Formats: sequence, C-alpha cells, structure tokens
Amino acid sequence: MGAVQNGWRKGASMKAGIHPDYHEITVHCACGSAFKTRSTYKAPLMRVEICSQCHPFFTGKQKLIDTAGRVERFQRKYEKAAQAQAAAKAKK
Repeated sequence: MGAVQNGWRKGASMKAGIHPDYHEITVHCACGSAFKTRSTYKAPLMRVEICSQCHPFFTGKQKLIDTAGRVERFQRKYEKAAQAQAAAKAKK
C-alpha cells in the first residue's frame, strides 16, 4: 500500500472507543436564524449569540456587542478624560 500525502494509509479507519459521540444538533442564534450541523456538544440544541447570518464580518454591518456594560464603561472613561483635558486647557 502506498502512503497518502497526509501520512495515513489509504483505507485506514479511526480507533474505536476513543472518540466522543458525533451527532446532529440544531444551532439557534439570537438573531432568529437556526440551522442543523454535527457536533460533539451533548445537548440537541445549542444557543449562540452570533452566527454567520448576523456577524459583522459576513454582513458588512458594524454592530457593537455589549457584554456586561463594557462599551458604556469604556465610553464613560474616555469622556471623563476628554473633559479633564478640556478643563486643563481652559485653566491656561
């Protein structure tokens, strides 16, 4: 038998008993889209926040995803810094 380019023998199979169960599941996104795929995830339904239907890379739309108020906290932090800088300029 000749070797295939990836190093496996042609017709070789995976070892039995060491791989997790690989079955069909449904993925449900927060945007409302749902699709079927195969996974080792144990539940029949997986909920996700972003999928290829709503991800900015695929849609071309910019979307801020705020987790625990991080975007607002960031904006407040730099707003205070800008106000302090403006106050320092006003004193001069």
